[in-house]
Amino acid sequence: MKLRCAVLVTIIALLAVVVWSWTARNRFVASADRLLLLVPDNVSLSDPRVTVWLDAGSEEGLHVVPIRDSEFVRPFFGEPKCAGLILPDSIHQQASDYLIAAIRRAVRAGGKLMLVYDAATLSPEGRYARGGSRLSDLAGVEYAFYDRLQDKAIRWGNVSSSFEVVRQLNIPPGKYYPFQSQGVGGGASTSAPANAHFDVELRRYLYGDLEYPSFVTGDNYSGNVLFHSIAGVVAGQHDYGMGAVLFVNLPLGYLKANTDGLLLHVFLKYFAEHILSLPYLMAVPGGVGGMVLNWHVDSNAAIFPLRKMSSWSLMQQGPYSIHITAGPDAMTPGDHDGFDADRSPISQQFIRRHDARGDAIGSHGGWIHDYFAAHADKDNPKSLEKYLTLNNSALERITGKPVHEYSAPHGNQPKWVTTWLEAHGFLAYYFTGNTGMAPTQGYRDGVREGQNLWAFPILHLNQAAAFEEMAQNGYSSSEIEQWLKAVADFTAEQHSVRLIYFHPPGVLRYQDVVAKWMEQTARLQAEDRFQWYTMTRLATFLNSRKQVKWTASGHAGRITIEASHPRSLEDQTWWLPAARFSQPVITRGSARVSRDNQAWMVIAGSGTELQFESETVSQ
Repeated sequence: MKLRCAVLVTIIALLAVVVWSWTARNRFVASADRLLLLVPDNVSLSDPRVTVWLDAGSEEGLHVVPIRDSEFVRPFFGEPKCAGLILPDSIHQQASDYLIAAIRRAVRAGGKLMLVYDAATLSPEGRYARGGSRLSDLAGVEYAFYDRLQDKAIRWGNVSSSFEVVRQLNIPPGKYYPFQSQGVGGGASTSAPANAHFDVELRRYLYGDLEYPSFVTGDNYSGNVLFHSIAGVVAGQHDYGMGAVLFVNLPLGYLKANTDGLLLHVFLKYFAEHILSLPYLMAVPGGVGGMVLNWHVDSNAAIFPLRKMSSWSLMQQGPYSIHITAGPDAMTPGDHDGFDADRSPISQQFIRRHDARGDAIGSHGGWIHDYFAAHADKDNPKSLEKYLTLNNSALERITGKPVHEYSAPHGNQPKWVTTWLEAHGFLAYYFTGNTGMAPTQGYRDGVREGQNLWAFPILHLNQAAAFEEMAQNGYSSSEIEQWLKAVADFTAEQHSVRLIYFHPPGVLRYQDVVAKWMEQTARLQAEDRFQWYTMTRLATFLNSRKQVKWTASGHAGRITIEASHPRSLEDQTWWLPAARFSQPVITRGSARVSRDNQAWMVIAGSGTELQFESETVSQ
């Protein structure tokens, strides 16, 4: 009897091991598009250094899934199947030889790896390898020369690339400069040949000059350089065995955690789109890109320009996001230079007219524009909250609607303001960090800000964003016109959204420039390739998009995508590269399929469930 029980227990144990083994080996097979983010066993999956990657993946419509090092290297069960691997910066400085061998083996056998900055530069004991990183062969170049260069192993420098590469990376014009191929500001034509090889640099708002830290690299790189600096190779891709490696010599996770998330997003998207040819869930309704035009009405100095603008062709389009400082004062209490929404019939008429047009009326700071901007990050927040409340209440009394959008005067938005906004039902705010990005749920000082509140980063032309700044910095009307057109083309072609903002007094001198811009955007709208968005509309869509559950499973040369939503999938859109997938066929639910250049777009109709299939025509 005892023997029989022992045998039975052994059989049950073996069955449990087999089931667990099968689960471990196949948990990643069902989703053929998963990107595995390697995380040390001793790091919490809720650590912000992990969640910056997970959030970026979600915003880019990708499935980024964390996996423990021990689970990845377990030899008895084999390496989990996936589309690609990510070895991130910051959390993965230390790594065992065993993990490195497993990664090297997986890539050599045909895997794809995104290797980032300081990952695995230290042994588990905290020591640097002699002669350079142990992953230099995977990176394609020697780097991390701590034993030889010590504190000079990392150098700061401007990051340069080619016109062709920044377009492939979906970096918007103006964030890189020159943004054209020749002539004014680096070029009078936005249709530069794809093989243009002059240098452009990444730039930042107000200061222009933008430097990043990178490891000094060796002279011989075996791949295609994407970015470079005085340190050497900043980013590049090369083949390794039967696989490939995207090496990014920048602290992407750290940068995103500190209001500079553009590079993490663009390289993650490049890895998924250009190296892996993965499908993804798009971040705009119906796959139609566009722009947010954010007006900042600071004081009564805007009244005359607003009257003049009422006859512009600008008013034939929209809707726009119009943010107002509503108090009777502008710079200091008692100066009587404010927009005075409570008592001025002219101001009230303007607000009601634009609200009726469908524009989103938002709050621009707290009641007294310059005063609030000067004190927001210095005074006790409790003493300043009343100004935010006064501003919102005035606008809500006039429109009869809640205010959902915000912009900080002079861009000064300390963390307490963001917390206040989410607590009071706001959905979106303009932001001078993360410049050049699409709407994002940002991080500051390494911490995620808000759950359902979206930052709308500004897009700038080199170091200038508002029209008066462009005038002060000497940009010609021709260059401004070309930039505006280039941005509109970018958003249409990339199916993305960017925000540009202005003050009415500053835009007044550029009526002809704006008129030509409106001609172009009207043409793009007629082609169903462009829309004007308000922050509220897009933030509402993005919050709904977060509730979409979808998987991509592959079997016998066919991919099946299944999606669901608790209320409606309408306007949710999937992008599939046509070079890899045949025309999708809808097998359940409501959707339409369209072809856009090199991709298929599956645009969901009403309904809570959707399924479609496509043949794999290329791997």
